Amino acid sequence: MTFQTCSFFVLSIVMIYFGRFGNSLILAQLQNDIDQLKADFNSSHSDVADGGPIFTEKLMKWTEKNEKRIILSKILSMYLEMLENTDKSKPYVRHISEELYTLKNSLPDGSKKVEDMMYLEKIQMTDLKIQRKAVNELFSVLQKLVETPTSLKRKRSQPLWRCRC
Repeated sequence: MTFQTCSFFVLSIVMIYFGRFGNSLILAQLQNDIDQLKADFNSSHSDVADGGPIFTEKLMKWTEKNEKRIILSKILSMYLEMLENTDKSKPYVRHISEELYTLKNSLPDGSKKVEDMMYLEKIQMTDLKIQRKAVNELFSVLQKLVETPTSLKRKRSQPLWRCRC
């Protein structure tokens, strides 16, 4: 999958997934804007295919709705970061940025969860003080782990309404 196809695919999934673009006319306009952005970045260059896709492969691994919100939030942040360094005087860059910001604002909890994951990545588990704190929390963490699968399973198997015949 080329970068062009990959970027449009990811943005299409993001926009359709969150119900932002039910109108295909808006999506078609965004496709035109993305085509112009591709030209700016020379995304048809031969090195674009090296190493495979950046986002789409990862996106396919996240299947649950809440999981997708997390990964899509991070992907949107990365696109916005990339567009910060582009020429904002171009209308198509502004349009893409505005749409991405709108989508990003619809994912407040997803970005917080990404921040939590990044915080956890930075914890130095070799630090004795951290290890002490972690051991003190171990039972609570295990309780949550044990409770989570059964509570999720129970919620899914319960009917939304019950017949009281």
